[in-house]
Amino acid sequence: MKGAIIEVRGLNFSYNGQAVLDDINLVINAGDFVAMIGPNGGGKTTLLKLMLGLLTPRSGSVRVFDRSPTEISHRIGYVPQNIHFNQRFPISAEDVVLMGLLKPGQGWSRYSRTDRIVARRTLEKIQMGAYSNRRIGELSGGQRQRVFIARALVTDPDILFLDEPTASIDSKGQHDFYEMLHALSRRITVVLASHDLMVLSRYVTSVACVNRNLHYHDQGEITEEMIATMYRCSIDESCPVELIAHGIPHRVLKKH
Repeated sequence: MKGAIIEVRGLNFSYNGQAVLDDINLVINAGDFVAMIGPNGGGKTTLLKLMLGLLTPRSGSVRVFDRSPTEISHRIGYVPQNIHFNQRFPISAEDVVLMGLLKPGQGWSRYSRTDRIVARRTLEKIQMGAYSNRRIGELSGGQRQRVFIARALVTDPDILFLDEPTASIDSKGQHDFYEMLHALSRRITVVLASHDLMVLSRYVTSVACVNRNLHYHDQGEITEEMIATMYRCSIDESCPVELIAHGIPHRVLKKH
């Protein structure tokens, strides 16, 4: 599979009359690993949900495999920002992954032996096979996120969307997490949204800076120019931005 698989054209979106996204144009090709970065409230999550078909644009269009996102949802995996669950609930990692196979009206007891084999193999692909029977509440933040990714991957989608996936993961876990996503991106298109710029630049193939408008950079390196397009500071302010370059955290101050 080659060429454009997601096309966003002239997209505008508002909440209660307040513009959130303005004339967004974006093309994502098969095999891309795209980091959507920008400040809180800049519209990253909204754009993600529009590409998923969870929201409808005020104007413009979103096409995924040249169809509407809702028509092609079976080819899309999604890990949302907030996944709420009772950590004391006795559900295993494998059971969480099996939830990705549920269809409307299907009960918990209807998983087939084949379903369970697929769930375990999916966990193995992201180095979580040994935790298949472990209760989800016993896992670390990074391990839980891997399980949620396995749930999104169990249907073998072509695209994986992730919204703030490292919010509950410590610095060491974040590095390992991005290593895992990098491995996944060799066989699936990955689109990741983050507001804190904790992105390993050497792994992503392109960066989309989203702050009501969108500035697309066909490269993985996060530069001061990109930061300047996102963060609208006054002339006397600096924009503190944390990056991870080759796994080493450091701080960049951009003067305007």
